Amino acid sequence: MPVPRLVAFDLDDTLAPSKSPLDPRMLDTFARLLDAVPVAVISGGQFAQFDQQLVAPLRARDGLRLDDLHLMPTCGTRYYRWLDADWHLEYAEDLTEDERTRAIAVVEDQAKQAGLWETETWGPIIEDRGSQITFSALGQAAPVDAKKAWDPDGSKKDHLKRLVQAQLPDLEVRSGGSTSIDITRKGIDKAYGMTKLAQITGIALDDMLFVGDRLDPEGNDYPVKALGVPCHAVTGWPDTADYLDELIPRFRAPVV
Repeated sequence: MPVPRLVAFDLDDTLAPSKSPLDPRMLDTFARLLDAVPVAVISGGQFAQFDQQLVAPLRARDGLRLDDLHLMPTCGTRYYRWLDADWHLEYAEDLTEDERTRAIAVVEDQAKQAGLWETETWGPIIEDRGSQITFSALGQAAPVDAKKAWDPDGSKKDHLKRLVQAQLPDLEVRSGGSTSIDITRKGIDKAYGMTKLAQITGIALDDMLFVGDRLDPEGNDYPVKALGVPCHAVTGWPDTADYLDELIPRFRAPVV
């Protein structure tokens, strides 16, 4: 494909292990990319998670400009830009109180009926993120190894996603991270976020590149692929770092 004018990423299992900070190699590679081209990160976590995993480590680097970094937490239902030395919320597609209440009740009920409600967990199983309800089978702070062992092929959360979607036809239900599913307003997914990003930046979707680990039809990255955005599938952050090592030299100068 032609050299993209903007590169967008999923976060967990694409730039970093689930709920973990970027590895030093990935952080250095990401910083080099940001010096060359506008970058967006669109993932299921809320802004505090983005800050812990990505933003705080980047801000610790001297001389790195954040003006061309676009942050889209909770699957693009929120959008933050760096303006006047701080992050500013540009929009939020929040669920109504009724939608949040129903989503929480349904996902708990369906998880229990399916035998997927665990008793040994690390933190909350269900989190109300305002614009997204997230179910994490082992809790928000579960260790990466425990998550991988719980659902190595993704079949458990994909099954739960289908059960919940059947009960909430007016909302959007997607498989999220390694043990999670995300519930948002109908039609508000990563494709929506990428479309909004194109409108805000003036960069056409065809001129963007999306990198993610869940581009399969059940994954929460798939709507971006279905939208027609050029995509590159990865299997984890080392795969992403290797790919970027090949991509970055193609940028002769920062894109303005």
